[in-house]
Parts: sequence; C-alpha cells; structure tokens
Amino acid sequence: MPDFSQSAKRYCAAGKVMPGGVNTSLRRCWPQLIFTGSKGAVITDADGNDYLDYHAAFGPIVLGHNYEAVNERVRCVMEQIDLVGNGTTELEIELAEKICHHVPSAEKVLFCNSGSEATYEAVRLARAVTGRKKIIKFQGCYHGWHDSLAMNVITPPERLGQRDPLSAGSLAEVLEQTLICSFNDLDDVEDAVRRHKSEIAALILEPIPHNIGCVLPQPGFLEGLREITRREGIILIFDEVITGFRHGLGGYQKVCGVIPDLTTLGKAMANGYPIAALCGHSELMDRFNTHPDGNVFFAGTYNGHPVGCAAALATIDVLEKDDTYKHLFGLGERMRKGLTGIVSRLGVKATVAGFGSVFLTYFLDGPVRNYNDLLRNDATLFVNYRKKLIERGIFKLPMNLKRNHVSLSHTAEDIDRTLQACEDSLRSLVK
Repeated sequence: MPDFSQSAKRYCAAGKVMPGGVNTSLRRCWPQLIFTGSKGAVITDADGNDYLDYHAAFGPIVLGHNYEAVNERVRCVMEQIDLVGNGTTELEIELAEKICHHVPSAEKVLFCNSGSEATYEAVRLARAVTGRKKIIKFQGCYHGWHDSLAMNVITPPERLGQRDPLSAGSLAEVLEQTLICSFNDLDDVEDAVRRHKSEIAALILEPIPHNIGCVLPQPGFLEGLREITRREGIILIFDEVITGFRHGLGGYQKVCGVIPDLTTLGKAMANGYPIAALCGHSELMDRFNTHPDGNVFFAGTYNGHPVGCAAALATIDVLEKDDTYKHLFGLGERMRKGLTGIVSRLGVKATVAGFGSVFLTYFLDGPVRNYNDLLRNDATLFVNYRKKLIERGIFKLPMNLKRNHVSLSHTAEDIDRTLQACEDSLRSLVK
C-alpha cells in the first residue's frame, strides 16, 4: 500500500478553508490525494507517488500533461498580450477560423470558458429563435450545472422516469420545461414530440454519452434525431465538449456524418487550459447580441482570453499532424483488446467499451444501449477495482461509470504495464 500520509494531512488543511477540501464535487473520492506535479502521462501526489494517468482531468488532457508545444505557445503569447477586454485579438480570429474549417456545423463561433456556459447559451439561443420553452435531453447525458439541464445523469433506479435534479435549489418552474428521453430509442423521442408538439425548442445530447462511460449510438439513431428535429423545427444541439477534438478534428459529427444546428466544444480543444466554444449555422449564431442585429445576450469578462486561445491553437496544431490520431486510436484499441482478454481469462462478467482513445470496463453482461442497461453494472466492483489500480500506480478515477482516456504521451509500454496491473488488481478481487 502506498503512503498517502502527506496527502491526508494536507487534505485536512484544505477542508478548513474549502467546503469538503475540493472545488468540484466529483473530485472528492478515496484516496483523498493532493497532487503536486504532472508531466506527460504521469501525475504525482504530495507523498511522491507517481501514477500513469488515464483520468485526464475528465478528458481535456489529450496530448499529455504540461505538453511543451502548448506551454511554449502560451508563454510566447503571455509575453505579448494579456486580457484587453475590448475588440478582438488575432488569436480569437485564428482559432475561430480553425474551428470553422474542421467542424462541419461551424459557420460562426463564440468563445466562453466552460462547457456549462456553452450549453447554457445554446439553450437560451434555441428558445429565442423558436419562441418555444421545452428542451429534450437524454437520461445519462450531462450538459453542465444550470437548471435547464442539470438533471438525470446518474439516476438511482427508484427515480428513473421522473425528473432527477442534480442540486437542491433548482427551480421547479425551469425543471418542468425539460423532457427526459432514453438514448438509442427513437420511439421515445417521437412520443415526447407528439405529446409536446410545437413546444420543444431544442434537443440536446452527447452524441456518445461519455458521462456514463461510453454508450455508442446505434445505427440510424443520430440520423433519426436529425430527421425528427428538422421535421418539427427543433434545434439539434450536439454537446461535443468531450467528443470534440478527442475523437477527431471535426468532432463525432464528422465521424458519423450527422450535422447538428449548434455544437458545444471544450475540454480536449486546449489540452487542459480553460476555454470552450459554441458554434453553429450563421443564421442562428447571428442572433447573439455580439452581432449588431442580435438580441440574445452573450457576454463574459474572460471570453476569448489570449491564454486559452493560444493553448487551443497549439493543441489543434498537434492534432492536425498525420500520426496523432493514429497513435491515440491505436493505443485505445490496444487497451480495449487487452482488457477483453483479461476479463475472459478471469471469467469475470464484464463488457469492455470505448471509442478511439476512450475506454472502460463495465462489470455487467453486454450489450449496453442506454442508461437503463447500466443499472446492472456492479458499482462496488467497479470502484474497488480502480482503488486497487491506484495502489499499483495506475490512476483511473474511482467513481462509478467514469470513462478513461489515453493521451498522446502514453506509450505501448505504458499500456502493457497498465494491463498487467489491471489483471493483478481484478484477480485480487474475484479470486
């Protein structure tokens, strides 16, 4: 067992000045680590323990921690310009041009600071454009902290089929405007549309629900959503905060060929630096009051900050190289293939899931079509398995249903070392 004593000591200090000792609720889990360093594929805690990191800060770290090409671009920009707060910088123009070039739905772009801000503005825009109030989201998809969407993610069985807000203090009047549907179920969506015809402003989804691991859309599902929304005058929003730039320069929409009206981006776009974006068709985006004729409010002191833009530009430069996604996807496949062999050898009831550089092991019989199927997952084994991995120097967030990510800094040797630790950890729990 590694020594966690210094982390434990400093966590007590953190709890005296921050509620719970953390600044995001999902960062609170065992062991309560204090981190002091990160480089490449490795993160280091206050006791000097090193871990191969597959958590990737919930997904932004696509190149590796403290990636030098990104840091160098940021340093250069910081010596030239900081936050001006008026007009536009060349960095904002260049980054917007890059996004419009790569992302099929992007004709115009606006920058903000988090995925939650981007989805909030997308919903506000959809309501303004359509004159309607209701939003469709899917059970298991997460789109940020605001009341319109902060519900029905990891819902306990007894609350399935009803609204399940993530927070006390959410306004009932707002919650009532959100309809919950089942992923991969077009009939459920058609039923919601039929019951609320001419009331629905937008349908929002993660094209791959990564907030519950990796649930792939079945053939025809995304195409069906596009057909329904176009027919009914509903704005289709792809939340690609996770999938964007991790699964390809054009996001998952480029992979699947289904083009939404609006897209939100973030996380992997800047390899860990804070920036997000909302992009979409010009006739929609021009409704924001950043345009002289717009009437949908869009503002933020740090929007388009030079540091975030510089980091995003440098990250995209690396992602544009021919071998980057080949490396990422190859290691992801190596990991999934190895994990499949491990659970087979050990006779463990499990389903290895993933796409591209994302992977995880559900402890259930497959296949997985939607959140309801994941209720069969052995959550206790899922979390304990990851705790055992931490003891062996492999960091996968010890929290039910959370996905893992490979970065460009990982190597084949890292994957093989991880697979051995996975087999040893799982064997110790199921023997």
